[in-house]
Amino acid sequence: MAVSSELRARALECLVETDPAAKTAGVAALAAASASGAARLDSAAVLQSGAAIPGRPARPELVPPRLVGRRSMATVEGRAMLIHALAHIEFNAVNLALDAMWRFPGMPPRFYTDWLRVAKEESAHFSMLAAHLQTLGHRYGDFPAHDSLWEMAEKTRGDILARMALVPRTLEARGLDAIPPVRAKLAQAGDLAAAAILDVILREEVGHVEIGNRWYGHLCALRGLDPVPTYTELAARYEAPVLKGPFNIEARRQAGFTEAELARFA
Repeated sequence: MAVSSELRARALECLVETDPAAKTAGVAALAAASASGAARLDSAAVLQSGAAIPGRPARPELVPPRLVGRRSMATVEGRAMLIHALAHIEFNAVNLALDAMWRFPGMPPRFYTDWLRVAKEESAHFSMLAAHLQTLGHRYGDFPAHDSLWEMAEKTRGDILARMALVPRTLEARGLDAIPPVRAKLAQAGDLAAAAILDVILREEVGHVEIGNRWYGHLCALRGLDPVPTYTELAARYEAPVLKGPFNIEARRQAGFTEAELARFA
């Protein structure tokens, strides 16, 4: 990977990296450089990429969600499929955070350091899940996966308000609802190591969704928009999925959803 002192340029380098180990190592190095002051914030630069975005390994094969396969907790293979699916979500989340950093110039400095923090933590989540997957006899890429998260990132690439509304605080916020029952199933199946990993992920995902909520609110204020009806309009315009319960109301509250927003989940 080429070395650059510019924070967003280096985020783009990490984004287009196809090797998962190199990507996560690059993110960790970038976070360390930012913390030490060695990476300058090129917030106003308009960056160009001639490479495919995002960078991914040749596997897993990407298929429609209905073709991913069932994940029975009764077998090691079924649990491995589930851990693989979770790892793929976290790998996508790394790319989503890096994409937010490089794609949208002109934001306050904290916007970029916030999303770098997300990229670093999502990288750690992916690494933990990938390592656990190996204890089950598999590696990342062994099972097919779907691309729903990145499809919404592609739809919202031209509007930072839509990106903040529909990726972190819609699709990624679903993890706040989904993780507790998945954790319970893994623990019931005896996979306490996986359950412990999900405890870490849930705790940190609350902070990630809070970042999305905070910058969505910031952008709505800048544009003189009411966040609640604006979200409804954006969800319809970009054909966001209709969310179905049960909802983790307390986690969503901790992540910065207002009581007016939470009322629609009650």
